[in-house]
Amino acid sequence: MKAELSGVIAALSITLAAGSALAAPPADIKSGTYKVESGHTQVNFSVLHFGFTYYSGQFSNVSGTLKLDAAHPSSSKLSVTIPVASIATSSSVLTDELKNPEWFDAAKYPDATFVSTQVSPVGAEDAAVSGNLTLHGITKPVVLHVHFVGSGVNPMDKAYTVGFQATGTIHRSDFGVKKYVPYVSDDVNLTIAGAFEKQP
Repeated sequence: MKAELSGVIAALSITLAAGSALAAPPADIKSGTYKVESGHTQVNFSVLHFGFTYYSGQFSNVSGTLKLDAAHPSSSKLSVTIPVASIATSSSVLTDELKNPEWFDAAKYPDATFVSTQVSPVGAEDAAVSGNLTLHGITKPVVLHVHFVGSGVNPMDKAYTVGFQATGTIHRSDFGVKKYVPYVSDDVNLTIAGAFEKQP
């Protein structure tokens, strides 16, 4: 029992040490050009389904760049591309349906893009990032509320990485995706995990 407990404590200590090494404070973030690390970047969405449940799905395979100015965060720039066909839900039937012309029309509009226009710091670890979201062939202004999670050298691939969590809400009807409104909510809640690797 003691041996098992010692092993658990040792493993926990290693995990905490690694976490501390990665989670550098914002002041220690390195400025430069970063690329989206697509394997650990996710765009999750949630809608209220017929007033019964919040139903979620996800986009993946995101690409893009972050030009990060640690000394002057408001000068930072973000541009990302999200392949619409990457959409996934827990229902294969619904996943296929969402790619159809009645919904996102992935064949005609294969990509959604977000390009920042303004970064407004809110305290040491947060910012409001305003930008233009293009979805379903329509461009509208959107504000994302972004929280710094951590930075440091990824022990797996040795790349210097920064990570953020972002939230926001859009109205899908603004982008011409109106099917089943209001039974499936017009409001779409976004939760985004963004990982970025520093480029040489």
